[in-house]
Amino acid sequence: CFACGERGACISCQRKGCSRSFHLPCGSEHGCISQFFRTFKSFCWEHRPEQRVQARPEADTVCIICLEPVEDKTSHSTMVCPACKGAWFHRACIQGQAVRAGRLCFRCPHCNDKRKFVPEMLRMGILIPMRTPAWEEEGAYEELYERHSRCDASRCLSRQGRQHAEDTGPWELLLCSSCASKGTHRRCSALGSTVGVWECDEC
Repeated sequence: CFACGERGACISCQRKGCSRSFHLPCGSEHGCISQFFRTFKSFCWEHRPEQRVQARPEADTVCIICLEPVEDKTSHSTMVCPACKGAWFHRACIQGQAVRAGRLCFRCPHCNDKRKFVPEMLRMGILIPMRTPAWEEEGAYEELYERHSRCDASRCLSRQGRQHAEDTGPWELLLCSSCASKGTHRRCSALGSTVGVWECDEC
C-alpha cells in the first residue's frame, strides 16, 4: 500500500501507467476515490476525478448539512451541487446523508435535484446504498399508516365499546371524509345503510 506500506493492498489506481495500490481505508484517508457503480473504478489522490462545476463559494459559506465552514473552492473534501451550484457541503457530510437516504431519496439537500446530483456524487466516490431511507426503518412515520379505529360520537351505542367495528351494518365505522381523524358507527350518528360519506362536527 502506497499509504501505509503494508502488504495486502488489493485496490489499484485505474489511470493508465499509475502503479499505486492501496487498502480501502488507507485510500479514503489519503484522498483516493473509489466509485461504487458500474465497473467500480478507483483512483489515487493524484488521478482522482474532480468536479467540473465552475463555481466558487462566497465568503463565509458553510456546509448546508453541518453548518461548519467549507473551503474557498471545490476540493476532495469540499463539494458543490452541479445543478444549483449554491449548495456546498463536506464530503463526509454528504456521504452520511447518502447512507441515511439511500438511492430512493438521495438528492441535493438545497434544490432537491436528482438528475444531475446523483450521477455526479457517484462519479465523485459517494456510496449511495440501495436501501430504504433510515428514517422509515426507525419507525418515525408509523403513526401515519395507522387508521383511526374508534367511534367518537358523543354517545356511543355499541355494547362492545367504541373500538368495536364491523364491515357492514349498524356497527360499521365511518371515518370523517375530510380529516379521517374522527369516526362514528352508523347507528351512533343515525346514518342509514345508503349513506357512504360522513363528516365530523369539526369539519
